[in-house]
Amino acid sequence: MLRALAQRFFSNSRGNVATIFALSIIPVIFLTGMALDFTSATQKRIRLNAAADAAALAAVTPNMMTKTTSAAQTAAQNIFKAEASTIANLNYSAPTVTITTTGTTRTVNVSYTASSINSFPNVLGLFSGSASTTWPISGASTATSSTSPNINFYLLLDNSPSMAIAATTAGVNTMVANTSSQGGCAFACHEANPSADGLGNPGGEDNYTLAANLGVTTRIQNVATAVSSLATTASNAAAANNATYKMAIYTFNQSGINTIQSLTSNMTTAGNAASNIDVVEVYQQSYFTKTNNNDDSDTDFDTAMSAMNSTSIMPNPGTGSSSSTPQGVLMIVTDGVDDKQNTTCTQPLVDSTRCQEPFNTTWCTTVKNRGIRIAILYTVYLPLPTNSWYNSYIAPFSSQISTNLQSCASTGLFFSVTTDGDITSALQALFSQAIYAARLTQ
Repeated sequence: MLRALAQRFFSNSRGNVATIFALSIIPVIFLTGMALDFTSATQKRIRLNAAADAAALAAVTPNMMTKTTSAAQTAAQNIFKAEASTIANLNYSAPTVTITTTGTTRTVNVSYTASSINSFPNVLGLFSGSASTTWPISGASTATSSTSPNINFYLLLDNSPSMAIAATTAGVNTMVANTSSQGGCAFACHEANPSADGLGNPGGEDNYTLAANLGVTTRIQNVATAVSSLATTASNAAAANNATYKMAIYTFNQSGINTIQSLTSNMTTAGNAASNIDVVEVYQQSYFTKTNNNDDSDTDFDTAMSAMNSTSIMPNPGTGSSSSTPQGVLMIVTDGVDDKQNTTCTQPLVDSTRCQEPFNTTWCTTVKNRGIRIAILYTVYLPLPTNSWYNSYIAPFSSQISTNLQSCASTGLFFSVTTDGDITSALQALFSQAIYAARLTQ
């Protein structure tokens, strides 16, 4: 009888649905609680990641790039904490902000750890064996930015007599037409004692005065105008790039360098000083001064570069990250022909001691090895095929002039301008390229 009663009890299925439902509701509740807390933690992580992004970017804004690393770290932490404080049910601490600086480039990494406070800690605890009150969250963000470097520009301008050539074809023709007694001369050479040469000009004037009276603009005059305009361009660029640019202006001819303007950040001063740029005045043909018969060898590039390479003129450059550690750029404007008293020459000597040859690049290498970039504007040496001197002494190496100057210049910093060309635009283009190239190398 008991056996039959037991069989009847276990074979009855009317309560199975309720039993199964009661048993299944438990994991459903577990999973629902976990899903809700996980979703909440995920949403908080999304917001914290956005906060980390904002914090990293805050440390590399144009304004913040001018501030110290410590100031940038504080700014990043404040941005992160301001956003994190608005998130409910969150435990967090100040993020770790790591900043590295290479040259003018700043890289900021913001990392954080936090925990989302669970709404169903006891439910989640059933899975782990203990109540889990929080869900861990972590993340990181990185931002990088570069500033325009601070740069010192050292202008070295060839003001030897060959730079007094008329700047345009029309000017050349005018000068030639008005100097028939000289065989036709396109150069407005400046002489203190022109009467000794019997130039045949009105009133015994030199070609410099003749050119002025004829309204002929010379190449060196265009260089002076270009430098004055460049000073304005540099001032505007410095303001736009939030950088400090300084400029020094020197000329060179037969020996050493002549200071037109020492290094200054006042571009108005530099621009005004450009009015003093002019062709060198010699005493008369073959004489640099009354007592110095140098046979018209008035362009000594090696001596000028030796003087420029002095740390008192061009200090060793820095990264450009601050005004006290500027980069250095030597900007040379020249027609590229060396003409000096030297028996060591790559070309046949003139009168036993006079050497005319393309500029030697040895000093260029020395300067560049110091970390100073060289930018060159080549005012193309005007071919004079009807001139016997040109044919004898310049034409044989004329094809090397541009090649040597390009070799002297740093990568991407060589421009040339021919007769009738716009020296002002060319010099500004060279300046802009020097700034652009500086940013690329950081």
